[in-house]
Amino acid sequence: MRTSSSLLRAFRPQVQERLYDFYDELRNADDLFWDRHLDAWIATGYAVVSSAAGNPGLSSVRYPDIEAVSEELRPLARVLSRQMLYSDAPDHPRQRALISRAFTPRALAALRARIVEAVDQIITHAAPTGRMDIVADLARPLPLTIICDLLDVPQQDRPALAAWSEPIAEAIGNSRLDADGNRAASQSMADMLAYLRELLTRHDAPPTPHTLRALVTAQAEKSDQDFDELLANCALLLIAGHETTTHFIGNATLALLRHPHAADQLRRRPDLMPAAVEELLRYDAPVQLMLRRARQDLDLAGRTIAEGQTVLLVCGAANRDPAVFPEPHVLDFGRAGGRHMSFGNGPHFCLGAALARLEGAIALEALLTRLPGLRLDGPTPQWQRSLNFRGLTRLDVAFTPLADDHDRATQDLPTDGSPRGLNRATHADGCPARPTPDRVAGASPRPGEESTAV
Repeated sequence: MRTSSSLLRAFRPQVQERLYDFYDELRNADDLFWDRHLDAWIATGYAVVSSAAGNPGLSSVRYPDIEAVSEELRPLARVLSRQMLYSDAPDHPRQRALISRAFTPRALAALRARIVEAVDQIITHAAPTGRMDIVADLARPLPLTIICDLLDVPQQDRPALAAWSEPIAEAIGNSRLDADGNRAASQSMADMLAYLRELLTRHDAPPTPHTLRALVTAQAEKSDQDFDELLANCALLLIAGHETTTHFIGNATLALLRHPHAADQLRRRPDLMPAAVEELLRYDAPVQLMLRRARQDLDLAGRTIAEGQTVLLVCGAANRDPAVFPEPHVLDFGRAGGRHMSFGNGPHFCLGAALARLEGAIALEALLTRLPGLRLDGPTPQWQRSLNFRGLTRLDVAFTPLADDHDRATQDLPTDGSPRGLNRATHADGCPARPTPDRVAGASPRPGEESTAV
């Protein structure tokens, strides 16, 4: 069906605040329609999004013709085309096999203590102040710290990696970015790759055992795998490994503070946290969009998709489809059935899903249990301008200051006032919860995730 509706309206600030009402309007008109403004098919229904995500007739290659990309964006596009996120078989499974070794259950179990330690540092430092910006003080530095630990990045180099990541993520999430923005993103990627090349080839400081740096270095030495491809995928982990988790922690915190009954429910029932993490991911997903391209003419939900046409899979809309999630705009930790699409589906199911869940659960539990009287404070939260990602630019909260935490914090803080090893991020410039605390969702892995959420 061809309609006058366009997903581009989601760029507008007034639409961002009521994004899921807007998705309802699109889905109610048609769950798959042609958007003439984006020159793409838009999929909003759960059934079509889920099936298309794993359809082998749809390619994940983002830039099939690099020379057709603008001159400013072309250097970035060349690197993205080497990453597993934008690759198909046989390249994709080969690339994924190496990186997945850093995300095994054993590896994640070893990371748990480090995540707890990092969150404790942040909360201990914030507790005596009575206020914090969730995005800059917690949601951004925490996942950056963990992914940099995985890559064995020295502490002093981490702020630069964070600074390079932001313009790259902006270019990926905003196809309408101007020439200066695309040029900045391409330069940031070049700087990041140059740094990673130096890090992974240096001999004065051998890699820490069992880190991703150690895995990649060993792989490069014993095989003829393209080193530039390895670098591109390390860059992918740095960017995707912290940007999306940053958005998840921010979005989830906002949802809980706008639904105090749900927050109280988690304080009383910490055993609900695994189910709560899944519901919060469904409720306000950090990744809203996946791109696919037809390899050949094919049928999708009764429509003919021509070879080469783009299909945009709106995961955020699929997650609110009432055909799969009854009362989809209700935050319900007892929700049964329906697997959310926030981590995708099929061969490209998010490699870091289990790590994102773990970081989110530990961060949210600490916020709810260690900061009494936690509440929204300051201006109305503002959303980043992006179709792909949904994240807050800042989220100011207040709480009852804890003097004891201040005494402990000042014993082991550097002179600049920031928790050691964690750098405060710089800024980029009401539906009710269901009041049924006894409804408990299972916390066991969802079918099919054991092999993919490594």
